Amino acid sequence: MKFSHSLQFNSVPDWSTHYISYSNLKKTIYTLEKQLHQASNQPQDAESSPLLNGTADDPDKAFSNTLDHELEKICSFYQLKELEIYGEVDQLLRDEEHYEEEQEELETEQSEQPPGTRGSKKARSNSIFKTIGLGRPRRTSGMSQSYEELDNDNSDDDADETVGLQKTKSRDGQRGWESRHEDLRASTDFASSRRRTSVAFDDYNDMAFSALYDSGVSLKKRTVSLYVSVCELRSFIQLNRTGFTKVLKKYDKILDRNLKRQYIDANVETAYPFQKSTMAHLAENLSRIESAYAKICTKGDVAEAKRELRLHLREHVVWERNTVWREMIGIERKSQAANMGLRQTLIGRETDPRKLRLQGDEVEAEMKEVNTPIGKYHCPQWLLSSTFYTLILILAVFLVLLLVPIMKKPEQQNCLALVVFVSLLWATEAIPLFVTSLLVPFLVVVLRVVRQDEKPHARLESKQAASYVFAAMWTPVIMLLLGGFTIAAALSKYNIAKMMATFVLSKAGTKPRTVLLTSMFVAMFASMWISNVAAPVLCFSIVQPILRNLPSDSAMSKALLLGIALSSNIGGAASPIASPQNLIALQNMNPQPGWGVWFFVALPVCIISIVLIWLLLLATFKPGRNTTIVPIRPMKDRFSGIQWFISGVTIVTIALWCVTHQLEPIFGDMGVVAIIPIVLFFGTGILTKEDFNNFLWTIIILAAGGLALGKAVNSSGLLHTIAKSITAEVEGLSLYGVLIVFAALILVVATFISHTVAALIVLPLVQQVGQGMDEPHPNLLVMGSVLMCSAAMGLPTSGFPNMTAIMMEDSQTGQRYLQVKHFITRGVPASIITFCVVVTVGYGLMLAVGL
Repeated sequence: MKFSHSLQFNSVPDWSTHYISYSNLKKTIYTLEKQLHQASNQPQDAESSPLLNGTADDPDKAFSNTLDHELEKICSFYQLKELEIYGEVDQLLRDEEHYEEEQEELETEQSEQPPGTRGSKKARSNSIFKTIGLGRPRRTSGMSQSYEELDNDNSDDDADETVGLQKTKSRDGQRGWESRHEDLRASTDFASSRRRTSVAFDDYNDMAFSALYDSGVSLKKRTVSLYVSVCELRSFIQLNRTGFTKVLKKYDKILDRNLKRQYIDANVETAYPFQKSTMAHLAENLSRIESAYAKICTKGDVAEAKRELRLHLREHVVWERNTVWREMIGIERKSQAANMGLRQTLIGRETDPRKLRLQGDEVEAEMKEVNTPIGKYHCPQWLLSSTFYTLILILAVFLVLLLVPIMKKPEQQNCLALVVFVSLLWATEAIPLFVTSLLVPFLVVVLRVVRQDEKPHARLESKQAASYVFAAMWTPVIMLLLGGFTIAAALSKYNIAKMMATFVLSKAGTKPRTVLLTSMFVAMFASMWISNVAAPVLCFSIVQPILRNLPSDSAMSKALLLGIALSSNIGGAASPIASPQNLIALQNMNPQPGWGVWFFVALPVCIISIVLIWLLLLATFKPGRNTTIVPIRPMKDRFSGIQWFISGVTIVTIALWCVTHQLEPIFGDMGVVAIIPIVLFFGTGILTKEDFNNFLWTIIILAAGGLALGKAVNSSGLLHTIAKSITAEVEGLSLYGVLIVFAALILVVATFISHTVAALIVLPLVQQVGQGMDEPHPNLLVMGSVLMCSAAMGLPTSGFPNMTAIMMEDSQTGQRYLQVKHFITRGVPASIITFCVVVTVGYGLMLAVGL
């Protein structure tokens, strides 16, 4: 949860400089951390002594002095503001009493009117004075809009004062507060509006009555404004109290101190704004305002007055702790996609972070001038983009394959064109990957590539083909993927994954080589359960204290980030839910291996590979030279009941996945078991609808489209035809030779395009070739190939962990820690090392387990 965001969106804009400087205090903490770290390694001379109040030997004193300055600033502002607002409240209440007296006098005068006019005038006066603020149309929606939605609400002010006042609740921070006063001023038209619509003002010219009416409207506006101001004052206290609590908690955590309780008890709680008597005085003034409003507008009904006044308050924006999926929304996802230099869609905005328009940049022209021998012409820029010409080339290849006869049967001819077309779109990312996946069912139906499963294998009509292909897109594998996402979201949102990771890393000590190896194994373990897409995001956040206290050009920083990225890639093979390509492999394995079999093969391969890559990083980076490490401290928070519940559900779900084959008569498939955590976590409110929306749905659609393509290629007979040809070519090779060929093939393919896309294209072919061999071992070939899929990590775009690692920047210099050369010089050898482990240790384990 980002308290800085909560402070930003809940603070009063005009008071923004008087709140606790939370961001600056965090920087102070990091500065003290660095000074302590430096002081523990080398003696400081007079010139290098810290400039903060206090010394590095007494960080509590230095930080307390900084907090004292913040506390004094807050107290001074609050006392002045309280004096100002409470003075206005007292004046309002005096004016309200005066208004009541004048109203009674007018009613007395009206009661003395001649009998012919008394009743009508009295009724009119009552209908006006006693119903200010009543009878307005009510908005039925609650105050549940998020701040993003509030920012987009630009509805015009209503001339009706009461309606205009209500509209302030649907504004964001700054616009809400400005428009509130505009809406209040707009209420001056209220009298004239009522004159046009009410007979009471058509024939009633008593100037005293009009003045009293205007006085009532003015009192109502002032009452609403003061009510909001007092609530803002209360919010000011609450936000600053929370700010002191959170910043002291962060200080104790990062510097391993115990200042929080002592400082809050001695300084914060005793300060005037945070005393209980101050809050009681605030509540008393709110009650006085509500009573005054009730007398003016709601015929003395205080409950109704309170309800109406609360309509004018902004919603307090509560920031929940993010799941790892929501945190990734702001991170480049391009590494999960295939990439051959095409980073921009045809007409969409630039997605390369290096070319994005920044604040102050000029808007690029949509048209471009082209010089030709016959003159100058203006054309849209997308017509001259590489993406456009790539699309044209891919479409040309597609048409050629449709029209030039290559296969004997038309459905296989069409299917070949479809496979090449979709594969090229995936490989170049000329259009987004998930869009290409959505093209698959469309082309499968239109080109009629699907046949009946039974002989004579006649081509299906479009209606039957549509049902067939859409059924293939939603399989138990997709439910297993959703179950994995749900577990990852719960473990990250409630800090369970981080608490486990920091506990393990805290035991690693301060030796660089030990810290590096431990971090790599933590990344692998995290990848097993929260996927190799999310694990590096978690691990990079945990090692931030180490990175902050290392020099900008430290070899340890590079080794640590690269080690986590490479281990996360390899960890993507450690469990069936660690990455999407594993689920695609399960779809192509018959019978599907259980989790126990998968662990038996994958874990030794992953562990041996990580140890060998660790030795490679030690030999090439030499991170132990002149390097001191700040120890990672475990989180001191105790496990809550919700965290125990999440852990229990996760363990039970994994246990059921491991014994799915034994429980097949009950559950049928692992996808059914995946429903358990989804229902329990979302049904109990542990995860919300927003968490569900933040899943990586693009990856889910990508996997669904790939499953549909595999089903179509198999149904058309094209896969069998191609596999038969390849089987004839490798007829002289042993099973081990075929494994080496396919493992090398998928390693090269997955290095340049997405791991998931490589699995979607190659694994169905591998399965068919293995099925057609003299001694069929399709599961062994598929398992070996998918292990190599995760080991492709030679480029920054080879897997999401690599892309996340290369985007990491030094907070002091703004420079990236890693360059492309680091991936080529360490990632390529790491891929080769893992290849050797898979075709030796992995091959032996797969034979031993009977794949």
